[in-house]
Amino acid sequence: YHVLLSYKIPNRMSNLKEICSGLPLDPLPLNRGRDPNVPHAPIRTPNLTAEEERLALRNALRYFPPSHHATLASEFAQELRQYGHIYMYRFCPTLHLRAYPIDQYPCRTRQAASIMLMIMNNLDPAVAQFPQELVTYGGNGQVFSNWAQYWLVMHYLSEMTEEQTLVMYSGHPMGLFPSLPSSPRAIITNGMVIPNYSSRDQYEKMFALGVSMYGQMTAGSYCYIGPQGIVHGTMLTVLNAGRRYLGSDDLSGRVFVTSGLGGMSGAQAKAAVIAGCIGVIAEVDEAPLRKRHEQGWLMEVTSSMEHCIKRIREAKSSKTPLSLGYHGNIVDLWEKLLQEFERTGDLLVDLGSDQTSLHNPYNGGYYPVQLSFRQANQLMSTDHNRFKTVVQESLRRHIKAINKLSDAGMFFWDYGNAFLLEAQRAGAEVEKAGGGATEFRYPSYVQHIMGDIFSLGFGPFRWVCTSGDAQDLAVTDDIAATVLGDISANATDRIRQQYNDNIRWIREAGKHKMAPVVISRDHHDVSGTDSPFRETSNVYDGSAFCADMAVQNFVGDAFRGATWVALHNGGGVGWGEVMNGGFGLLLDGSEEAAKRASLMLNWDVSNGVARRCWSGNSHAYETIQRTMEEHRQLRVTMPFPVEDEHVLDRALQG
Repeated sequence: YHVLLSYKIPNRMSNLKEICSGLPLDPLPLNRGRDPNVPHAPIRTPNLTAEEERLALRNALRYFPPSHHATLASEFAQELRQYGHIYMYRFCPTLHLRAYPIDQYPCRTRQAASIMLMIMNNLDPAVAQFPQELVTYGGNGQVFSNWAQYWLVMHYLSEMTEEQTLVMYSGHPMGLFPSLPSSPRAIITNGMVIPNYSSRDQYEKMFALGVSMYGQMTAGSYCYIGPQGIVHGTMLTVLNAGRRYLGSDDLSGRVFVTSGLGGMSGAQAKAAVIAGCIGVIAEVDEAPLRKRHEQGWLMEVTSSMEHCIKRIREAKSSKTPLSLGYHGNIVDLWEKLLQEFERTGDLLVDLGSDQTSLHNPYNGGYYPVQLSFRQANQLMSTDHNRFKTVVQESLRRHIKAINKLSDAGMFFWDYGNAFLLEAQRAGAEVEKAGGGATEFRYPSYVQHIMGDIFSLGFGPFRWVCTSGDAQDLAVTDDIAATVLGDISANATDRIRQQYNDNIRWIREAGKHKMAPVVISRDHHDVSGTDSPFRETSNVYDGSAFCADMAVQNFVGDAFRGATWVALHNGGGVGWGEVMNGGFGLLLDGSEEAAKRASLMLNWDVSNGVARRCWSGNSHAYETIQRTMEEHRQLRVTMPFPVEDEHVLDRALQG
């Protein structure tokens, strides 16, 4: 795809120059504390020893000259004890953070400006879940660990030349290092912890100490673009779920029930309407519910269970697409739907899933049905062990209702948020008889819905119109749709359907006032992520728990032309459960950019298709075979299948 980048609007160079001038130290900015008008992250509970608290404070102060230590030490210590982390609220910028057009950033290279634009977008209060805690989405997906890191990164990027690379260690800018013009301008790693120490408890301590960070998938890599970034994949999931479970492309009058309206889960409402069905999404936190409604993502909101059921019946009867936000607990909603079925025999739900942040179940990612939102937040910080027990009780109730509705004919899938994994750990009935290590009673959406798409080489890429001009965005949409249409003309029926779905997405996104334009993708993709309970849950050769693909993806993108690359521990399913890599690639219309895009994007997809082919996936085998015919320099080791299972039987019995 080509992206237009140079559209000018009145600039704010003076304000952006201030942001790029380094840490404000003379004088120190006023300490305004936390802004009561924006949502804030739950209080963290790292359980530091006295010596660890001392170390956390020492680590935070090393960003500042000793002349400021007496002033800052006491307030940092208070933040640590009150909120469980040193965010450095004093240094939260007063400038409204948002994605200003690329030409407004005071930089020596446009590549650096593109990174700055994406960072600013990730921290925009209209985008970020908890902006003052530098959390973009998922409850704990950090852009940086503290505000000192933000100021230093913006300064480094403004000074960078095309012979330097910014090196990022879990939010911390290690500095600018000499490199080549063809090298990435930023190399990012988040949470690279020695495997035996990659536990949740260890993470809480390391984050509090300021030495590691959970970047989710696209928060710490600066590639998040709001829920719109996942609407594409969510729409494809819902469409393909209808094809697989309901046997139809027509989802009118069909009801999809799920939960979560946060940074990623917020996409579900818009995706349901684009797919043509009735989406009912429960959310316990009023702030994201209100935000999605004000943004036009939710058509209706109600806190009345009776009204919710009434609207489901009406929309189902009229077959009118609807996105309905229920302000309440998802467990209550599932139990009410079960009660309605048992009372009337009407199954009011066809498709079901869940997008609570269960990668982070005991620190605000999941709110138990027994407690109000406020009560849960209080118990979370005052009696963590009791809160964990209550969460597990809620998960067992959650699954019990889903199981009964599933027995009645509803089709449920896990959305890769560790829902079934944590339910299993809580003792809920989710076991699959005779299932493997990555299988549960219900499939993950990768196993049954999206897995074949990945094997065919399709995934959720996005492009960001860095001019900020809607007309430029429309041009890129038309280019992309035209190119996809030309390619699909010579594709097989199965592959043509996927191209058509993507063309539909581009056309519908415009109608629904989506605003997607630097090229990137979700780390959740063909090659970017090794996640045995999500992206690689349909890999059955024993390698689902191996992470070579994600690491190779990160390294391969770096020397094939990416503007920046990132490698993360965690993301989606949670810390210690996943390895994922991503990239950003600036396209400026030059021949050099075209060469980079062709080389890097072909690798970025072929890497994962080749791995899936080697694992035994027949669709991936066909895809990589066809790709080798098109690209003669590509040579992939192809597997030979065992055609006679008796050969194995005889060998093992002998």
